[in-house]
Amino acid sequence: MSQASHVGQRGGSKLNFLLTVIVLGGLGFTAVKIVPVYFASYQLQDSIETESRFALTGYPKKSVEDIRDDIFKKAQDLGIPAKREDIRVNVTNGAVEIGLDYSVPIDLKVYQFTLQFHPHADNHSI
Repeated sequence: MSQASHVGQRGGSKLNFLLTVIVLGGLGFTAVKIVPVYFASYQLQDSIETESRFALTGYPKKSVEDIRDDIFKKAQDLGIPAKREDIRVNVTNGAVEIGLDYSVPIDLKVYQFTLQFHPHADNHSI
């Protein structure tokens, strides 16, 4: 091979490395923006499930407003943009149902979108 063809190959490997770094950097940036939102949603879902199971087991039993306050406080702790009035709590005949719909805007600088979440839980037996 001639000297000139080696120079072209080295330039190609630098270009491949640069493209790989750009793609991996973009994936990392996207993950840093999205993963915490999903993790917070998972934690809120777990809190809603726990609250629905144990809301009526203590003494005195929690009121609908107490349950709503507990879920709203957890959402605030997790940085979830939910409104207190959007938390649905239904207590009838010993059954507790809790639901919430919220959305989180994601800004990736070149693309913006909104993730929708609908955590829900109840204490009905299986």
